[in-house]
Amino acid sequence: MPLRAIFYDTETTGVSTKNDLIVEIAAYDPERDVSFEQLINPGIPIPPSATGIHHITDAMVSQKPSFKEVAQDFLDFCDGDVVLIAHNNDQFDQPLLEAEFSRHNLSFPNWKFLDSLKWARRYRPDLPRHSLQVLRENYGFPANNAHRALDDVITLHRVFDAMVDDLSIDTIYELLNVSQFIQIMPFGKYKGKPLQVVPPDYIQWLKSNGALDKNDNKDLKSSFEKLGLLTTS
Repeated sequence: MPLRAIFYDTETTGVSTKNDLIVEIAAYDPERDVSFEQLINPGIPIPPSATGIHHITDAMVSQKPSFKEVAQDFLDFCDGDVVLIAHNNDQFDQPLLEAEFSRHNLSFPNWKFLDSLKWARRYRPDLPRHSLQVLRENYGFPANNAHRALDDVITLHRVFDAMVDDLSIDTIYELLNVSQFIQIMPFGKYKGKPLQVVPPDYIQWLKSNGALDKNDNKDLKSSFEKLGLLTTS
């Protein structure tokens, strides 16, 4: 059975995927043309720095349900053979969801996930930046209420459709999970340099600091290994 795409987004109390909490979650199922949107009471004050971004205040969530109370409704919305798509999913939204499920002693579903930011970086290297708003502008979509979950989800759906054209979700999922050989260092002090000239001590430093174990850097780690530049010691 073909995968069904569900676009989703979270707004939070901050940027720590381990310690910060979800204050809003939204999703859109284009196949069924239905949406999900729910403010969540995190049980702690929302820092002014976070409110300044998404404009969600303590008063707005004071009478809203907790994540545990919302979880089942979200599970019901995402039923079936689905793939959840978010912008920066691998480094932010998915780890946040997993942390919330764990925090409330809930079993995390066996969902598949796609990171639209990863797709944009891999298949639109012509663009200087790949934030959702930059992509929106590039494809000519009107401005939205950025950093409110459902508005970002709808924009993401439009942008993603434009990026992938007529590719099926199953094909997109397969393409994004195929390991790619990287030849040029994508970040850090040696950004833009061929991998072969990156000093061994810098590569080992990346390894010891866990940088190569991040989802976004799995292809980089694999490329170092294929070139014999990454030792196990």
